Amino acid sequence: MDDRMRIALLIDADNAPAAKIDVVLAELARHGIANVRRAYGNWKSPNMQKWEQALHPNAIQPIQQFALSTGKNASDMAMVVDAMDLLHSGRFDAFAIVSSDADFTPLAMRLRAQNMRVFGFGEKKTPEPFVNACSTFLYIDEQPAGTKAAGEATDASAPLPPMPTAKLRQDTKLVNLLREAVEAEKEDDGWSSLSGVGQNINNRASFDQRNYGYVKLSALIEATELFETRRNGLHVFVRAKPKKTAKPNIEAKQG
Repeated sequence: MDDRMRIALLIDADNAPAAKIDVVLAELARHGIANVRRAYGNWKSPNMQKWEQALHPNAIQPIQQFALSTGKNASDMAMVVDAMDLLHSGRFDAFAIVSSDADFTPLAMRLRAQNMRVFGFGEKKTPEPFVNACSTFLYIDEQPAGTKAAGEATDASAPLPPMPTAKLRQDTKLVNLLREAVEAEKEDDGWSSLSGVGQNINNRASFDQRNYGYVKLSALIEATELFETRRNGLHVFVRAKPKKTAKPNIEAKQG
């Protein structure tokens, strides 16, 4: 019996770059198999030419949606309706939504309420509500598109240039997330297991260390220089460095 995660891939072709489809598919291949792959848009539009070229090589089914009225996106509605049909079919363990449109925030939240894992993919311009609604979100416009020979898989884990320590520490949201997760998983000896920290972060927020240029969570944590790490075989443990306190300036009394 095939026990790989079954994933439904739904692409908002109006709001996603066709050039990064290999990044999306390679990432999903790490988790399971995308046995449904659909891309939604008005395929009569000249703006869809790049997506048209990506359909057949990647076994993606185009779903035609005409622009029925100005200012309304029929593709979004079609994606939501299909997602609900696929959800209630009971055939899937997870959904992947490729879009930079915040309108899919309620959909992601609804799917997660049904214990579905939701992989989000979009550009850096994607509004935070949609990013946070997904289980994990990968900024595909910042991921290098891999090159592949026929029959070879693309490596979606190729890192971006790592974000420097100073910039990481300026990201208050990231620093607080790491600190709170390490504190929550702390054992009696003051150390937290990295696996527990990673699980805690995933339970709190949509997070992927590759968005900061690091393939491994341990590398990101070490790069902040706010934590100590130690290794015991294959297991990694982490704890916060003690905060430095300023030494009192004691002036000698003059007699």
